[in-house]
Amino acid sequence: MSQAFAMIMAGGESPDLSVLTEIRAEPAVPFGGKFRLVDFSLSNCVNSGIHNVAILTQYRPRSLNDHIGIGKPWDLDRAKGGVRLLQPYQGGPFGGWQRGSADAVRRNLDYVLQQPEERVLILSGRHIYLMDYRPMLEFHIQSRAEVTVAVRRVSRHETYRFGIVRVDGDGRIRDFQEKPRRAPGNVANMGVYVFDRAVLVDALLQGDHVDFGHHLLPEMVRQHRRVFAYFYPGYWADVGTVQAYWEANMGLLAEEPALDLYDPEWVVHTRSYEKAPVKLGPQADVDGTILSNGCQIFGVVERSVIAPGVVVEPGARVRDSVILNDTVIRADAEVERCIVDKEAVIGVGARVGHGERNTPNKELPERLNTGLTLIGKGSRIPDRMVLGRNVIVHPGATEADFGRRKSIRSGSSVGRSQRNARR
Repeated sequence: MSQAFAMIMAGGESPDLSVLTEIRAEPAVPFGGKFRLVDFSLSNCVNSGIHNVAILTQYRPRSLNDHIGIGKPWDLDRAKGGVRLLQPYQGGPFGGWQRGSADAVRRNLDYVLQQPEERVLILSGRHIYLMDYRPMLEFHIQSRAEVTVAVRRVSRHETYRFGIVRVDGDGRIRDFQEKPRRAPGNVANMGVYVFDRAVLVDALLQGDHVDFGHHLLPEMVRQHRRVFAYFYPGYWADVGTVQAYWEANMGLLAEEPALDLYDPEWVVHTRSYEKAPVKLGPQADVDGTILSNGCQIFGVVERSVIAPGVVVEPGARVRDSVILNDTVIRADAEVERCIVDKEAVIGVGARVGHGERNTPNKELPERLNTGLTLIGKGSRIPDRMVLGRNVIVHPGATEADFGRRKSIRSGSSVGRSQRNARR
Protein backbone atom coordinates (compact mmCIF):
# COMPACT_ATOMS: atom_id res chain seq x y z
CA MET A 1 0.00 0.00 0.00
CA SER A 2 1.25 3.50 -0.82
CA GLN A 3 1.89 6.09 1.85
CA ALA A 4 -0.97 8.38 0.82
CA PHE A 5 -4.06 8.82 -1.28
CA ALA A 6 -4.49 11.90 -3.44
CA MET A 7 -7.26 14.44 -3.91
CA ILE A 8 -7.04 16.72 -6.96
CA MET A 9 -8.89 20.03 -6.83
CA ALA A 10 -10.66 20.43 -10.19
CA GLY A 11 -13.83 22.43 -9.55
CA GLY A 12 -12.79 26.08 -9.93
CA GLU A 13 -14.25 28.44 -12.52
CA SER A 14 -10.94 30.19 -13.39
CA PRO A 15 -12.28 33.28 -15.25
CA ASP A 16 -8.73 34.61 -15.81
CA LEU A 17 -8.35 32.01 -18.58
CA SER A 18 -11.16 33.72 -20.49
CA VAL A 19 -12.50 31.72 -23.45
CA LEU A 20 -10.54 28.59 -22.50
CA THR A 21 -12.68 28.08 -19.38
CA GLU A 22 -16.01 29.42 -20.62
CA ILE A 23 -16.97 25.94 -21.76
CA ARG A 24 -14.80 23.62 -19.64
CA ALA A 25 -13.20 23.23 -16.23
CA GLU A 26 -9.65 24.54 -16.04
CA PRO A 27 -7.99 21.11 -15.51
CA ALA A 28 -9.51 20.02 -18.84
CA VAL A 29 -7.81 22.85 -20.78
CA PRO A 30 -5.51 21.37 -23.47
CA PHE A 31 -1.78 22.01 -23.16
CA GLY A 32 1.40 21.23 -25.05
CA GLY A 33 -0.32 19.79 -28.10
CA LYS A 34 -1.74 16.50 -26.86
CA PHE A 35 -2.16 16.90 -23.08
CA ARG A 36 -4.68 18.36 -20.64
CA LEU A 37 -3.60 20.27 -17.52
CA VAL A 38 -4.90 17.54 -15.20
CA ASP A 39 -2.61 14.99 -16.88
CA PHE A 40 0.39 16.32 -14.98
CA SER A 41 -0.98 15.80 -11.47
CA LEU A 42 -2.47 12.44 -12.43
CA SER A 43 0.77 11.23 -14.03
CA ASN A 44 2.83 12.45 -11.08
CA CYS A 45 0.62 10.36 -8.82
CA VAL A 46 0.93 7.09 -10.72
CA ASN A 47 4.65 7.63 -11.40
CA SER A 48 5.05 8.14 -7.62
CA GLY A 49 3.27 4.87 -6.84
CA ILE A 50 0.00 6.52 -5.76
CA HIS A 51 -2.93 4.68 -7.33
CA ASN A 52 -5.76 5.90 -5.13
CA VAL A 53 -6.86 9.26 -6.54
CA ALA A 54 -10.02 11.36 -6.20
CA ILE A 55 -10.82 14.27 -8.51
CA LEU A 56 -13.16 16.87 -7.01
CA THR A 57 -15.21 18.55 -9.72
CA GLN A 58 -17.91 21.22 -9.91
CA TYR A 59 -17.70 23.87 -12.65
CA ARG A 60 -18.58 22.60 -16.15
CA PRO A 61 -17.17 19.10 -15.58
CA ARG A 62 -18.34 17.26 -18.71
CA SER A 63 -15.14 17.68 -20.74
CA LEU A 64 -13.04 16.68 -17.73
CA ASN A 65 -15.23 13.66 -16.99
CA ASP A 66 -14.98 12.53 -20.61
CA HIS A 67 -11.21 12.89 -20.54
CA ILE A 68 -10.72 10.94 -17.31
CA GLY A 69 -13.25 8.20 -18.06
CA ILE A 70 -12.40 5.18 -15.93
CA GLY A 71 -8.74 6.19 -15.69
CA LYS A 72 -7.26 3.63 -18.08
CA PRO A 73 -4.52 5.86 -19.62
CA TRP A 74 -3.07 6.35 -16.10
CA ASP A 75 -3.51 2.70 -15.02
CA LEU A 76 -6.20 3.86 -12.62
CA ASP A 77 -9.04 1.60 -13.80
CA ARG A 78 -8.87 -0.49 -10.64
CA ALA A 79 -11.39 -2.20 -8.38
CA LYS A 80 -9.48 -1.05 -5.29
CA GLY A 81 -8.25 2.50 -5.34
CA GLY A 82 -8.08 3.80 -8.90
CA VAL A 83 -9.60 7.14 -9.86
CA ARG A 84 -12.86 8.50 -8.48
CA LEU A 85 -14.73 11.57 -9.75
CA LEU A 86 -16.41 13.24 -6.78
CA GLN A 87 -19.26 15.54 -7.80
CA PRO A 88 -21.23 18.02 -5.65
CA TYR A 89 -24.44 16.60 -4.22
CA GLN A 90 -27.53 17.64 -2.29
CA GLY A 91 -28.56 16.43 1.15
CA GLY A 92 -26.77 15.50 4.35
CA PRO A 93 -24.58 17.72 6.52
CA PHE A 94 -22.12 18.53 3.72
CA GLY A 95 -24.35 18.75 0.65
CA GLY A 96 -24.32 21.81 -1.61
CA TRP A 97 -21.94 23.77 -3.83
CA GLN A 98 -18.26 23.90 -2.95
CA ARG A 99 -17.02 27.37 -1.96
CA GLY A 100 -13.29 26.71 -2.19
CA SER A 101 -10.60 24.03 -1.99
CA ALA A 102 -10.87 23.31 1.74
CA ASP A 103 -14.66 23.36 1.59
CA ALA A 104 -14.54 20.90 -1.32
CA VAL A 105 -12.62 18.40 0.81
CA ARG A 106 -14.93 19.01 3.80
CA ARG A 107 -17.92 18.10 1.64
CA ASN A 108 -16.23 14.77 0.88
CA LEU A 109 -15.09 13.81 4.38
CA ASP A 110 -17.04 10.56 4.14
CA TYR A 111 -14.73 9.57 1.27
CA VAL A 112 -11.63 10.74 3.19
CA LEU A 113 -12.52 8.63 6.23
CA GLN A 114 -13.10 5.50 4.11
CA GLN A 115 -9.60 5.42 2.61
CA PRO A 116 -7.01 2.99 4.02
CA GLU A 117 -4.04 5.40 3.86
CA GLU A 118 -3.30 7.65 6.85
CA ARG A 119 -1.99 10.57 4.82
CA VAL A 120 -3.71 12.78 2.26
CA LEU A 121 -1.95 14.40 -0.69
CA ILE A 122 -3.85 17.52 -1.80
CA LEU A 123 -3.11 18.70 -5.35
CA SER A 124 -4.29 21.25 -7.89
CA GLY A 125 -5.46 20.17 -11.33
CA ARG A 126 -4.06 23.25 -13.09
CA HIS A 127 -0.32 23.11 -12.37
CA ILE A 128 2.33 21.95 -14.84
CA TYR A 129 5.27 20.11 -13.31
CA LEU A 130 6.95 16.70 -13.10
CA MET A 131 7.33 15.79 -9.42
CA ASP A 132 8.01 12.58 -7.54
CA TYR A 133 5.88 12.89 -4.41
CA ARG A 134 7.70 10.12 -2.52
CA PRO A 135 10.59 12.29 -1.20
CA MET A 136 8.06 14.83 0.06
CA LEU A 137 6.11 12.11 1.85
CA GLU A 138 9.31 10.80 3.43
CA PHE A 139 10.21 14.33 4.54
CA HIS A 140 6.74 14.69 6.07
CA ILE A 141 7.17 11.48 8.09
CA GLN A 142 10.74 12.15 9.21
CA SER A 143 10.01 15.72 10.34
CA ARG A 144 6.93 14.55 12.26
CA ALA A 145 4.92 17.22 10.45
CA GLU A 146 1.18 17.50 10.70
CA VAL A 147 1.12 19.33 7.37
CA THR A 148 3.85 19.69 4.74
CA VAL A 149 3.61 22.39 2.08
CA ALA A 150 5.63 22.15 -1.14
CA VAL A 151 7.31 25.50 -1.83
CA ARG A 152 9.67 27.06 -4.34
CA ARG A 153 11.30 30.42 -4.85
CA VAL A 154 9.65 32.76 -7.37
CA SER A 155 10.53 36.14 -8.85
CA ARG A 156 9.79 38.99 -6.45
CA HIS A 157 7.80 40.57 -9.27
CA GLU A 158 5.36 37.63 -9.13
CA THR A 159 4.88 37.19 -5.39
CA TYR A 160 1.44 38.85 -5.53
CA ARG A 161 0.18 35.76 -7.41
CA PHE A 162 1.08 33.25 -4.70
CA GLY A 163 0.84 32.38 -1.05
CA ILE A 164 4.16 33.49 0.49
CA VAL A 165 5.64 31.72 3.51
CA ARG A 166 8.41 32.49 6.00
CA VAL A 167 10.44 29.43 6.98
CA ASP A 168 12.76 29.06 9.97
CA GLY A 169 16.06 27.19 10.03
CA ASP A 170 14.35 23.87 10.84
CA GLY A 171 12.06 24.09 7.85
CA ARG A 172 9.01 25.00 9.87
CA ILE A 173 6.61 27.59 8.44
CA ARG A 174 6.25 30.55 10.82
CA ASP A 175 4.17 32.87 8.64
CA PHE A 176 1.77 32.31 5.74
CA GLN A 177 0.31 35.18 3.69
CA GLU A 178 -1.92 34.53 0.70
CA LYS A 179 -1.14 36.81 -2.29
CA PRO A 180 0.24 39.73 -0.25
CA ARG A 181 0.66 43.16 -1.84
CA ARG A 182 4.02 43.52 -0.15
CA ALA A 183 5.60 40.14 0.28
CA PRO A 184 8.03 39.51 3.15
CA GLY A 185 9.98 37.09 0.92
CA ASN A 186 9.74 35.04 -2.25
CA VAL A 187 9.18 31.47 -1.00
CA ALA A 188 5.87 30.54 -2.62
CA ASN A 189 3.27 27.91 -1.87
CA MET A 190 2.93 25.47 -4.79
CA GLY A 191 -0.52 24.19 -3.82
CA VAL A 192 0.84 20.70 -3.06
CA TYR A 193 0.11 19.56 0.51
CA VAL A 194 0.57 16.44 2.63
CA PHE A 195 -1.75 16.18 5.63
CA ASP A 196 -1.98 13.60 8.36
CA ARG A 197 -5.54 12.49 7.74
CA ALA A 198 -6.65 12.89 11.36
CA VAL A 199 -5.27 16.43 11.44
CA LEU A 200 -7.04 17.35 8.20
CA VAL A 201 -10.39 15.95 9.35
CA ASP A 202 -10.14 17.70 12.71
CA ALA A 203 -9.22 21.05 11.14
CA LEU A 204 -12.08 20.91 8.65
CA LEU A 205 -14.63 19.98 11.31
CA GLN A 206 -13.45 22.59 13.82
CA GLY A 207 -13.75 25.64 11.54
CA ASP A 208 -15.59 26.90 8.49
CA HIS A 209 -12.43 27.23 6.40
CA VAL A 210 -13.22 27.81 2.73
CA ASP A 211 -9.77 27.68 1.11
CA PHE A 212 -6.47 26.03 2.05
CA GLY A 213 -4.26 28.98 1.11
CA HIS A 214 -6.49 31.82 2.28
CA HIS A 215 -7.87 30.30 5.47
CA LEU A 216 -6.93 26.87 6.79
CA LEU A 217 -3.13 26.88 6.46
CA PRO A 218 -2.59 30.44 7.79
CA GLU A 219 -4.80 29.55 10.76
CA MET A 220 -2.81 26.38 11.47
CA VAL A 221 0.44 28.38 11.36
CA ARG A 222 -1.01 30.93 13.80
CA GLN A 223 -1.94 28.04 16.10
CA HIS A 224 1.70 26.89 16.05
CA ARG A 225 0.83 23.53 14.52
CA ARG A 226 3.65 21.52 12.97
CA VAL A 227 3.46 22.95 9.43
CA PHE A 228 6.68 22.37 7.46
CA ALA A 229 7.99 23.49 4.07
CA TYR A 230 9.37 21.10 1.48
CA PHE A 231 11.53 22.91 -1.09
CA TYR A 232 11.03 21.68 -4.65
CA PRO A 233 13.83 22.65 -7.08
CA GLY A 234 12.26 21.60 -10.38
CA TYR A 235 10.09 23.26 -12.99
CA TRP A 236 6.60 24.28 -11.91
CA ALA A 237 4.10 26.59 -13.59
CA ASP A 238 0.72 27.90 -12.49
CA VAL A 239 -1.12 28.65 -15.74
CA GLY A 240 -4.04 30.47 -14.18
CA THR A 241 -3.91 33.40 -16.65
CA VAL A 242 -3.88 33.50 -20.45
CA GLN A 243 -0.41 35.06 -20.40
CA ALA A 244 0.99 32.33 -18.16
CA TYR A 245 -0.71 29.66 -20.28
CA TRP A 246 0.75 31.06 -23.51
CA GLU A 247 4.23 31.45 -21.99
CA ALA A 248 4.23 27.87 -20.66
CA ASN A 249 3.33 26.55 -24.11
CA MET A 250 5.99 28.71 -25.79
CA GLY A 251 8.54 27.48 -23.24
CA LEU A 252 8.20 23.99 -24.70
CA LEU A 253 9.76 25.27 -27.94
CA ALA A 254 13.13 26.08 -26.39
CA GLU A 255 16.11 24.04 -27.54
CA GLU A 256 16.40 22.64 -24.02
CA PRO A 257 13.00 23.28 -22.41
CA ALA A 258 12.78 23.45 -18.62
CA LEU A 259 9.88 20.98 -18.80
CA ASP A 260 11.10 17.74 -20.37
CA LEU A 261 8.13 15.94 -21.90
CA TYR A 262 10.39 13.38 -23.54
CA ASP A 263 11.83 11.74 -20.40
CA PRO A 264 11.13 7.97 -20.74
CA GLU A 265 11.54 7.60 -16.97
CA TRP A 266 8.68 10.02 -16.22
CA VAL A 267 5.97 9.68 -18.84
CA VAL A 268 3.06 12.13 -18.86
CA HIS A 269 0.08 9.90 -19.60
CA THR A 270 -3.02 11.13 -21.39
CA ARG A 271 -6.05 9.97 -23.28
CA SER A 272 -4.96 9.14 -26.82
CA TYR A 273 -6.51 10.65 -29.93
CA GLU A 274 -6.98 8.23 -32.79
CA LYS A 275 -5.51 10.37 -35.53
CA ALA A 276 -3.43 9.72 -38.63
CA PRO A 277 0.27 10.71 -38.72
CA VAL A 278 1.36 14.30 -39.35
CA LYS A 279 1.25 15.30 -43.01
CA LEU A 280 3.39 18.08 -44.51
CA GLY A 281 2.42 19.36 -47.95
CA PRO A 282 4.90 20.15 -50.74
CA GLN A 283 5.02 23.87 -49.83
CA ALA A 284 4.90 23.44 -46.06
CA ASP A 285 7.47 25.36 -44.01
CA VAL A 286 7.66 24.46 -40.32
CA ASP A 287 10.21 25.89 -37.89
CA GLY A 288 10.57 25.67 -34.11
CA THR A 289 7.15 24.07 -33.69
CA ILE A 290 5.45 21.19 -31.91
CA LEU A 291 3.17 19.22 -34.24
CA SER A 292 0.69 16.67 -32.87
CA ASN A 293 -0.79 13.62 -34.55
CA GLY A 294 -3.29 14.18 -37.32
CA CYS A 295 -2.01 17.65 -38.31
CA GLN A 296 -2.00 18.58 -41.99
CA ILE A 297 0.33 21.46 -42.74
CA PHE A 298 0.41 23.00 -46.21
CA GLY A 299 1.40 26.56 -45.22
CA VAL A 300 3.95 28.18 -42.91
CA VAL A 301 4.07 27.50 -39.16
CA GLU A 302 6.68 29.18 -36.96
CA ARG A 303 7.28 28.95 -33.19
CA SER A 304 3.87 27.47 -32.41
CA VAL A 305 2.22 24.57 -30.58
CA ILE A 306 -0.18 22.68 -32.83
CA ALA A 307 -2.67 20.20 -31.33
CA PRO A 308 -4.09 17.05 -32.98
CA GLY A 309 -6.12 17.36 -36.17
CA VAL A 310 -5.25 20.97 -37.03
CA VAL A 311 -5.23 21.90 -40.74
CA VAL A 312 -3.17 24.82 -42.09
CA GLU A 313 -4.07 25.34 -45.74
CA PRO A 314 -1.73 26.55 -48.53
CA GLY A 315 -0.57 30.14 -48.21
CA ALA A 316 -1.63 30.39 -44.54
CA ARG A 317 0.86 31.57 -41.90
CA VAL A 318 0.86 30.79 -38.17
CA ARG A 319 3.37 32.43 -35.83
CA ASP A 320 3.91 32.40 -32.04
CA SER A 321 0.53 30.78 -31.45
CA VAL A 322 -1.21 27.91 -29.67
CA ILE A 323 -3.71 26.18 -31.97
CA LEU A 324 -5.98 23.58 -30.35
CA ASN A 325 -7.59 20.44 -31.73
CA ASP A 326 -9.27 20.23 -35.14
CA THR A 327 -9.01 23.92 -35.94
CA VAL A 328 -8.85 24.82 -39.63
CA ILE A 329 -6.83 27.81 -40.84
CA ARG A 330 -7.95 28.52 -44.36
CA ALA A 331 -5.80 29.49 -47.33
CA ASP A 332 -3.80 32.74 -47.11
CA ALA A 333 -4.95 33.48 -43.54
CA GLU A 334 -2.43 34.92 -41.05
CA VAL A 335 -2.52 34.05 -37.35
CA GLU A 336 0.03 35.68 -35.05
CA ARG A 337 0.38 35.59 -31.28
CA CYS A 338 -2.98 33.89 -30.76
CA ILE A 339 -4.58 31.17 -28.68
CA VAL A 340 -7.18 29.43 -30.85
CA ASP A 341 -9.45 26.93 -29.12
CA LYS A 342 -10.79 23.70 -30.59
CA GLU A 343 -12.76 23.37 -33.80
CA ALA A 344 -12.44 27.01 -34.81
CA VAL A 345 -12.27 28.06 -38.46
CA ILE A 346 -10.12 31.01 -39.53
CA GLY A 347 -11.51 32.22 -42.86
CA VAL A 348 -9.70 32.61 -46.16
CA GLY A 349 -7.33 35.57 -46.11
CA ALA A 350 -8.26 36.57 -42.56
CA ARG A 351 -5.62 38.34 -40.43
CA VAL A 352 -5.90 37.44 -36.75
CA GLY A 353 -3.63 39.24 -34.29
CA HIS A 354 -2.83 42.32 -36.34
CA GLY A 355 -1.83 45.88 -35.48
CA GLU A 356 -0.79 47.65 -32.29
CA ARG A 357 -0.56 45.84 -28.95
CA ASN A 358 -1.11 48.68 -26.48
CA THR A 359 -4.90 48.63 -26.14
CA PRO A 360 -5.99 46.23 -23.35
CA ASN A 361 -9.09 44.14 -23.78
CA LYS A 362 -12.13 45.88 -22.31
CA GLU A 363 -13.38 42.70 -20.59
CA LEU A 364 -10.02 41.66 -19.09
CA PRO A 365 -7.86 44.81 -19.06
CA GLU A 366 -5.56 43.51 -16.31
CA ARG A 367 -5.16 40.04 -17.84
CA LEU A 368 -5.21 40.58 -21.60
CA ASN A 369 -2.90 43.46 -22.45
CA THR A 370 0.27 42.00 -24.01
CA GLY A 371 -0.98 41.52 -27.57
CA LEU A 372 -2.51 38.03 -27.35
CA THR A 373 -5.76 37.41 -29.22
CA LEU A 374 -8.13 34.66 -28.04
CA ILE A 375 -10.46 32.68 -30.29
CA GLY A 376 -13.08 30.56 -28.50
CA LYS A 377 -14.05 27.00 -29.26
CA GLY A 378 -16.07 26.47 -32.44
CA SER A 379 -15.84 30.11 -33.55
CA ARG A 380 -15.98 31.11 -37.20
CA ILE A 381 -13.82 34.02 -38.36
CA PRO A 382 -15.15 35.40 -41.67
CA ASP A 383 -13.05 35.45 -44.82
CA ARG A 384 -10.68 38.45 -45.03
CA MET A 385 -11.67 39.66 -41.56
CA VAL A 386 -8.93 41.61 -39.71
CA LEU A 387 -8.77 41.12 -35.93
CA GLY A 388 -6.56 43.33 -33.80
CA ARG A 389 -4.62 42.31 -30.70
CA ASN A 390 -5.97 41.70 -27.21
CA VAL A 391 -9.22 40.66 -28.88
CA ILE A 392 -11.61 38.06 -27.45
CA VAL A 393 -13.87 36.03 -29.73
CA HIS A 394 -16.22 34.09 -27.48
CA PRO A 395 -16.94 30.37 -28.06
CA GLY A 396 -19.41 29.61 -30.80
CA ALA A 397 -19.21 33.05 -32.43
CA THR A 398 -20.53 32.98 -36.01
CA GLU A 399 -20.10 35.25 -38.98
CA ALA A 400 -23.36 36.94 -37.96
CA ASP A 401 -21.68 38.15 -34.73
CA PHE A 402 -19.24 40.15 -36.84
CA GLY A 403 -22.04 41.81 -38.81
CA ARG A 404 -20.86 43.84 -41.76
CA ARG A 405 -17.60 44.83 -40.15
CA LYS A 406 -14.40 44.17 -42.04
CA SER A 407 -12.14 44.57 -39.01
CA ILE A 408 -12.23 44.37 -35.21
CA ARG A 409 -10.20 46.90 -33.27
CA SER A 410 -7.59 45.87 -30.72
CA GLY A 411 -9.05 45.42 -27.24
CA SER A 412 -12.54 44.52 -28.52
CA SER A 413 -14.69 41.42 -27.98
CA VAL A 414 -17.01 39.52 -30.33
CA GLY A 415 -19.95 37.31 -29.38
CA ARG A 416 -21.43 36.56 -25.98
CA SER A 417 -19.72 34.97 -23.01
CA GLN A 418 -20.98 31.49 -22.17
CA ARG A 419 -19.60 31.58 -18.64
CA ASN A 420 -22.92 32.46 -17.02
CA ALA A 421 -25.16 30.88 -19.63
CA ARG A 422 -27.55 28.20 -18.42
CA ARG A 423 -26.05 24.77 -18.50
